[in-house]
Amino acid sequence: MHMDRVQMSATSILSNRIAVVTGAGSGIGRAIALRLAQEGALVYLVDIDSEALEAVRKEGESTFKNLIPYYANLEKDEEIHALASHLRESHGAVDLLVHSAGVIAVGEVLTTRIEDFDWQFRVNVRAPYLLTQVLLPLIRTRSGQIVFINSSAGLHANAGSSGYSASKHALKALADSLRNEVNRDGIRVMSIYPGRTATPMQEKIFQTEGRPYVPEKLLQPEDVAETVMGAIKLPATAELTDLYVRSAQKWD
Repeated sequence: MHMDRVQMSATSILSNRIAVVTGAGSGIGRAIALRLAQEGALVYLVDIDSEALEAVRKEGESTFKNLIPYYANLEKDEEIHALASHLRESHGAVDLLVHSAGVIAVGEVLTTRIEDFDWQFRVNVRAPYLLTQVLLPLIRTRSGQIVFINSSAGLHANAGSSGYSASKHALKALADSLRNEVNRDGIRVMSIYPGRTATPMQEKIFQTEGRPYVPEKLLQPEDVAETVMGAIKLPATAELTDLYVRSAQKWD
């Protein structure tokens, strides 16, 4: 990502805000985290890949001093609670929570292992649910925002992705219900549904499908990050609830 794409403004509404981004080690999560840091937010980079976290920190080191790598395995409840405790003790509030961590196991209903189905729900649905639950009191103190990075699979399901699509449909339901619960507190909740995006996960999917991976034909992580930035910087009188974004260049 070219850090000179957008000049950071000293008066940015995100300056000194506390942001938590899961899946920040790569792909969309990484792009969003760097973009938030560019706007002056203090960004917690949450990921299971400690090497990837360090790489993101080093990437922004010369420009940003506001990236905090935080290793966490979101499959483990105790590590989610530990993250919440750290944020509570260190800051007492959270302004923005971005759920970008996710996993996929491609396979048909007949052949998919039930363990893979459970794994996808554990990471894609249960982890965001619990993390939201434990951070909600901190978010409420700031009338903050919550962003769910969903998928086009959360809107329509294709063959070979039943478990993943089911988890993403469930994630949409979580966001929709949460929005109705916290609206009175001034908390905004958005779901974004990217089409195929040039990420390490997508590259593996193409390999599984036996198709050539041409990343320049896909949506870029930075495109999704810019979309998220536009939504979270809206005036407090507006709320963008759902947004489907896809690559402008079509491919088959």
